[in-house]
Amino acid sequence: MPEITVYTTPGCVQCRPTKSTLRKAGVTFREIDVTLPENEAHAEHIKALGYTQAPVVMTSYGDEWTGFRPDLLDLFIERWKEAASE
Repeated sequence: MPEITVYTTPGCVQCRPTKSTLRKAGVTFREIDVTLPENEAHAEHIKALGYTQAPVVMTSYGDEWTGFRPDLLDLFIERWKEAASE
């Protein structure tokens, strides 16, 4: 099954609609709050990739982006639903 990870921060304005879009579609996702001490390695990893704002979204298809991107979320959701029906 395709996977998606959403790297978040508390109070992130664009994180809320990103997570809400996935939830409404029934997509399970991994959420990682990069401000928590136990997630420091994740925070360093996304910073090393050049990301400076949340959310950072990464999929098992190799797609990655930052911010609320309904177009890319819809594409992932479509692919996720196709995989779920197989």
